[in-house]
Amino acid sequence: MNAITRRAIARGAVVAATAGLVGSSLIGCSVTGASSPTGGGGGDSGTINVLMMKQAGYNESDVSAIISSFEADHPKIKVKTTWVPYEALHDKIVTSAPAGTYDVVLMDVIWPAEFASKGLIADVTSKIPADWKTDMLGGALSTAEYDGKYWGAPWAPSTKLFFYNTDMLAKVGATADDVKSWDGVLAVAKKLKDAGVVKYPLSWSWSQAEALICDYADLLGSFGGTFTDSSGKLTLNSPEAVQTLTWMKKTIDDGLSDPASVTYLENDTGKSMAAGNTAMELNWESTFADLNDKSSSTIVGKAAVTAPPAGPSGKNPGVNGSMVWSITSGSKHQDAAWTFLTYYTSQEIQNKYIARQMSDWKSSYTDAAVTAENPEVMKAAGAAYDNLISRPQVENYNAISQILQVQIQNALLGKQSPKDALDEAQKQAEAAK
Repeated sequence: MNAITRRAIARGAVVAATAGLVGSSLIGCSVTGASSPTGGGGGDSGTINVLMMKQAGYNESDVSAIISSFEADHPKIKVKTTWVPYEALHDKIVTSAPAGTYDVVLMDVIWPAEFASKGLIADVTSKIPADWKTDMLGGALSTAEYDGKYWGAPWAPSTKLFFYNTDMLAKVGATADDVKSWDGVLAVAKKLKDAGVVKYPLSWSWSQAEALICDYADLLGSFGGTFTDSSGKLTLNSPEAVQTLTWMKKTIDDGLSDPASVTYLENDTGKSMAAGNTAMELNWESTFADLNDKSSSTIVGKAAVTAPPAGPSGKNPGVNGSMVWSITSGSKHQDAAWTFLTYYTSQEIQNKYIARQMSDWKSSYTDAAVTAENPEVMKAAGAAYDNLISRPQVENYNAISQILQVQIQNALLGKQSPKDALDEAQKQAEAAK
């Protein structure tokens, strides 16, 4: 938020960063195809109300600075923000829709299908600049796509990355090569525990929330599993899914994962590692900045970040946690809202805040001035974005996610076996409307 839980993200199709990205960015210019946020005027006038997420990579002071800059450049448009946690974001959008409370809302990548089918968000296909399709990352725009139309502006490709404490690992002779696979991670975790370096080497975001599904998606993909088959049918109790959940439960039983993980969201996991209580974790890109923040971290300079470790399948996908800014169908200021969104998601703005949020624009990843701001994360993320796993793209995603959250937790808490829990999840999902 901090790390995107949602972000959780998430944040529906795969955002793929391509190898060999070319080009360079010029701030304030649109030679790369990125919409320039400078130039004044444009769009409608009036006050636009924006629903923001507290846990996004940008903090509130960053957003305030962006809005102040926007309002100075567009004096006829004012922006008012409302902040809610990710866990409240979905329902806030749904309940506020009839009254037209918000002009712009931030959506997780898992929601366009639901909100578009319900008529809650506006079709902006005709507003999408042609160069967005060539100058953004390979699948960035598809994050906002459903049923052949576009329902917003993509914002910040995102996935969970793997973080580890280099100082702790060095105490047991472990290096980056030792944590490239989940088998290696567990072997290092056991050494750390046996040597008394840390009581619980691993912590996770396994609270009954979307955060759990994001961690689970990473692991499921590494075991070679998916949420659906080739026809789009849910396969929540596949053999790979059972293997994944069995693995998760065993890390708790073996004392390698902090049992408090079942109460943690990403912020909690990040704080645990920042306090030196955890050696390794999965978390969103902005976590690296948090772990190196002298005001809140005790491990500044000791955190390393990589793409997620590989599982038994040899695969190591990260969860697609990208986000979408959408204009509500009830907005009375849709032109002003679109003017704001093209500014907010422009390459200049994304490059300026690259330390906490990744860019949608290809050339950002080869611009030395940009990568220098966050080289470790951009290197890890650039590799991870080419290999993402999506959560199931279904119109009733929220209901399916909640079913899966409950049943995964039942297994983690020992209330049911992993197989029984996932069989029940499949049964309930098939009955869900």
